[in-house]
Amino acid sequence: MSDPIKHECGIALIRLKKPLSYYEQKYGTWMYGLNKLYLLMEKQHNRGQDGAGVVGVKLCVDPGCEYFDRYRSVESNPIKDLFHHIFTTIDKYSKEHPEEVLDAEWASKNIPFISELYMGHLRYGTFGRNSVEYAHPVMRQNNWKSRNLALAGNFNLTNVDELFEKLVQLGQHPKAYTDTVTVLEKVGHFLDEENERLFRVFKNERYNNQEISAKIKEQLDIQSILENASRDWDGGYAMAGVIGHGDMFVTRDPWGIRPAHYYEDDEIVVVASERAVIQTVMDVTYDKVNEIAPGHALIVKHNGTVSHELVRVPQKRRSCSFERIYFSRGSDSDIYKERKELGRLLSPKIMQVINNNMEDTVFSYIPNTSETAFYGMVEGIREQLLIWKKEKIHAMANDLTEECIADIIKVEPRIEKIAIKDVKLRTFIADDASRDDMVGHVYDVTYGQVRDLKDTLVVIDDSIVRGTTLKKSILKILDRLNPKKIVVISSAPQIRYPDCYGIDMAVMGNFIAFEATIALLKDRGMEDLIQETYNKCKAQQNLPKEEITNYVTDIYRPFCDEEISAKIAELLTPDGCGAEVHIVYQSVDNLHKACPDDLGDWYFTGNYPTPGGNKVVNNSFINYVEGNNQRAY
Repeated sequence: MSDPIKHECGIALIRLKKPLSYYEQKYGTWMYGLNKLYLLMEKQHNRGQDGAGVVGVKLCVDPGCEYFDRYRSVESNPIKDLFHHIFTTIDKYSKEHPEEVLDAEWASKNIPFISELYMGHLRYGTFGRNSVEYAHPVMRQNNWKSRNLALAGNFNLTNVDELFEKLVQLGQHPKAYTDTVTVLEKVGHFLDEENERLFRVFKNERYNNQEISAKIKEQLDIQSILENASRDWDGGYAMAGVIGHGDMFVTRDPWGIRPAHYYEDDEIVVVASERAVIQTVMDVTYDKVNEIAPGHALIVKHNGTVSHELVRVPQKRRSCSFERIYFSRGSDSDIYKERKELGRLLSPKIMQVINNNMEDTVFSYIPNTSETAFYGMVEGIREQLLIWKKEKIHAMANDLTEECIADIIKVEPRIEKIAIKDVKLRTFIADDASRDDMVGHVYDVTYGQVRDLKDTLVVIDDSIVRGTTLKKSILKILDRLNPKKIVVISSAPQIRYPDCYGIDMAVMGNFIAFEATIALLKDRGMEDLIQETYNKCKAQQNLPKEEITNYVTDIYRPFCDEEISAKIAELLTPDGCGAEVHIVYQSVDNLHKACPDDLGDWYFTGNYPTPGGNKVVNNSFINYVEGNNQRAY
């Protein structure tokens, strides 16, 4: 994706099933779990670079000893800072107690972060706040182990207002108006209630308080807590939590919007946002890594028993297609195949745009993340060429000569590495003119491969969101090669609607497809439709979210995809660009063909899986018309 946008967070959990001495004997270190956590987080660094945090829970320590360790960082390289802090602390203890650290049990009881249970988090701050206070894991502390709670998640909830008000009605005084705080307090409230329920039960059975604490540890019903806490959540989430006595859970939204996977054997339980990361870190095959099912929770009790429990009624699966197109690591076998298929399915449209002219067309990609889709596109072009070659040979029939056959067979797509990311733009550049000039040099180009005013240059991108980088940088640098025509291919469909489930795309005016549609309405004297749509959205603004209809779809209805694409090309063509610019988008039908199990397409269709999505898109449109450049939730 050439447009930089912030997106989903990442989670990583480790539960060691054996004593630390076991890992020391088998793997040579009692830091086995911590090392695995580092790898899980480092290999998901793409999911969050604003902050990172770790919680470690010790299972067997005496009263008066610290058993809950947490460290969070919002440094420029938060993962590095996080583990530098942890390993520096361990090294300090090793130097001060060189004999004692040889004993895994002593290390577990005395050294911070030497634990049996870990939870890690990688953060992208969708609200623009980058204070350590907003970094996960977040904690709710108590003197009773079974009431201590730490949470970390990949989530956005659309109905924070409702959840906040319910907490107030419970008599609470939440310290902040955010989905993180409301989720923490909601889970914490039902955790407290479950503790109190069990306390009363065991008190009536005449157990003393110390015995009751042990009983609660055994019988705490995590499934019930999550079922009650998440009942009113509207949004996408993979929510992870640990409780002070050693229970651990990860729960997933009923639509499967946000991803979560796990692996279990007799030594360890591992959870991460991405399947391929677990495969790599644990060196296991695809079939050994399971998905946490939508509406379910993976629950690991303090004694290491694992269960997969129903928490909310699963809905029609609407897993985020942007995961497949861009965000997830391309090393996952399914995602790799899907990205190639997205490129391949575009080939007939590309052949049409270039009028089947292979001789005068150069194919490439930008940025590097679109490379996999590029491979698929080239395969598709070759498939189209094979059809063309057969038709050509049949058409010539008896007029064929050896030379003609050779000329037909040797036609192949011209593939070149055209764009190379060269520098990272620094934000200390203050004035707009200088900044725009620097943006134009973010990429460098390979000269000499495109013939002046003769060749068409076709480049594929993952997706086009705002189009800012295209206009200010990419099209300008490609035009330096002096092509006759530049065709930009998006492996994703037109992004028309805001996201509210974890990706920072909440302002409608930022979408080039929306901007182009508004421009078309004005060009054709149809501005009344903008006002009509605004009036419909405004009329239902105070309705319950379940009664709201997405009326923003109305503004796109008068135009076909190609009309909007043509207007986008017009808007994004830089001043002074010598080449003719075309932009070709993926179709929604082809997206579903490429990603048949992940049908979360609300960015492109406005078909939101939850009622809160309709509320957000209408509020976003209202903000646009009223000139409020702010988030809609």
